[in-house]
Amino acid sequence: MANDPQTPHRVALYYAPPPQSAWWRAGSEWIGRCALTGLPLTQPIIDGMAPAQFAALTADPRRYGWHATLKAPFRLAPGQTLDSLRAGVRQLFEGREPFDLAPLQVSRLGHFLALRPLHAQPELDTLAADCVRQIHPLAMPLSADELARRRRTPLTPRQDALLQTWGYPYVLDQYRFHLSLTGPLQALPADTLAALLESAADRFHDLPPCRIDRISVFVEPTPGADFCLLEQIGFQP
Repeated sequence: MANDPQTPHRVALYYAPPPQSAWWRAGSEWIGRCALTGLPLTQPIIDGMAPAQFAALTADPRRYGWHATLKAPFRLAPGQTLDSLRAGVRQLFEGREPFDLAPLQVSRLGHFLALRPLHAQPELDTLAADCVRQIHPLAMPLSADELARRRRTPLTPRQDALLQTWGYPYVLDQYRFHLSLTGPLQALPADTLAALLESAADRFHDLPPCRIDRISVFVEPTPGADFCLLEQIGFQP
């Protein structure tokens, strides 16, 4: 994996497939960047959509890298380091058994497209909740500006309470595991959206099951920089 940045602006805990896997290649090529190497990748051609339009549509997931969020990006609290984060993750995964992710389907989630499990998985929700609860003591509390930025997206009272407690509104009972395929779809014509859905379904449908046996530590080296895969930490059954 890449060398540790000396002072990462933010860190995050994600599920990401192994970089040598078909899932990593398929997803990274879709969004147009490998989060391990940082290199751009050639994106697929979507019928009826210019390459520049597809690149713009995938700009948000490209910046964050191919992943599903478990513990959303946060700043390390004073006195905490990447080493203490690693120690916390390893402690979190002691005795945890790997499991296969349910089959994934392309679907709309809010205003964007994502890959979502076909059915609920209690062990997946438990994993995400444990990441939030047990790693949160390492996180810096949100600043007033960060809270205000999060609140620009309309939140329910429950989501706002979660934001104040855990630094992110879509956790615990509000959590929805997903791998983002696009940013906001906006007013995409119906025929273009249909072509996009078909292309995504064709690309990901026949891949083997995803094995959840590791957690990925991603870092944002400086404010606004692309997120990079720092390392993957395996379960320790």
